[in-house]
Amino acid sequence: MKRVAILTDSTAYLSAEVLARYEIATIPLQVIWGEETFLDGVTIQPSEFYQKLQSAKVMPSTSQPSAGAMKEAFSRLLEQAEFVLGIFISSKLSGTVQSAIQGRDMLGQDTRRVEIFDSQTTAMAMGFQVLAAAQTAVQGASVQECIQAAEQARQTSGVYFVLDTLEFLHRGGRIGGAQRFLGTALNLKPILTIANGKVEAVERVRAKSKALERLVAIVTEQINARPLKRLAVLHANSPAEAQAVLQKAAAQLRPAETFTSELSPVIGTHVGPGTIGLAYQTGA
Repeated sequence: MKRVAILTDSTAYLSAEVLARYEIATIPLQVIWGEETFLDGVTIQPSEFYQKLQSAKVMPSTSQPSAGAMKEAFSRLLEQAEFVLGIFISSKLSGTVQSAIQGRDMLGQDTRRVEIFDSQTTAMAMGFQVLAAAQTAVQGASVQECIQAAEQARQTSGVYFVLDTLEFLHRGGRIGGAQRFLGTALNLKPILTIANGKVEAVERVRAKSKALERLVAIVTEQINARPLKRLAVLHANSPAEAQAVLQKAAAQLRPAETFTSELSPVIGTHVGPGTIGLAYQTGA
C-alpha cells in the first residue's frame, strides 16, 4: 500500500499521460445544460462543448461534485493508500472544496486519513500544485510533505487570461474584480488573473493580437528573470492562437517544461470561446 494518493478535480488539466504516470485520480465537475447534466471531460469533451455552444439557445451552468461522489472517491483511494490528499479548484470559484469536506466527514473513522487543500486557483496553475504533490508522493513522502510541495507550487505559480468577452463570466457570477470592465468597448480585450482565489482585473488592451502580446509581457514581468520550471498555454477552442502564444513565450522565458491544455467545458462555460491563458511555475 502506498503512503499518499492524490485526488484532484477536472479543472486541473493535466494530460492523461501525466495522470497515469503519477497515479493522480480526478473527480469531474458538472455541466448542466437544460435538462441534461454532463460530467466535465467524461461525458462531454471540449470539442463537442464548444461546437454545441455556438448554436445553443439555452446557456449551460456548472456545479461541483456531490458530497456523495467525493466520499466514494475518497473511499476508493483509501483502499490503495494510507492517506488521501485532495487538491481542488479555489473555494471562491466553486463549491468543490466544500463538497470535499462534506464527503470526508461522511467517512467515519477514516475522516482523519483525508487532507483537503484549497489550490486558490484553477486550470494549470492548480495543475502545477497537483503535479508537485504527486511527484512528492511517488517518492514515498508523508502526506504533510506532499502538502508542503503543493504549498510551494501555489506560492510560485500564477495564471493570466485574455478573454474575447466578459459576457460568460458575468452571466455565471464569477466575474469578481473584473466587474469594473463591464460595458467597455467590444474591441477592448480584458486581461484577468486569479489572485487570492478570485478573478481579478489586470488591464484592458485594444485588439486581441495586442492583448496576447501584453499577456506574454505581463507573465514575463511576473517571472522577473527567475528560473522558469513550467509554462502552460490554455485555450478555449483556439489551438492556433494558443500555439503561437506558447512559442513566443517559451522563446523568451525558456521554461524547463511546457504544456498545452484545452479549457474544459466547466471553465469554458465561464470564460467563453476564444480565451487564451498562460500559467507558470517558477523554480529550479
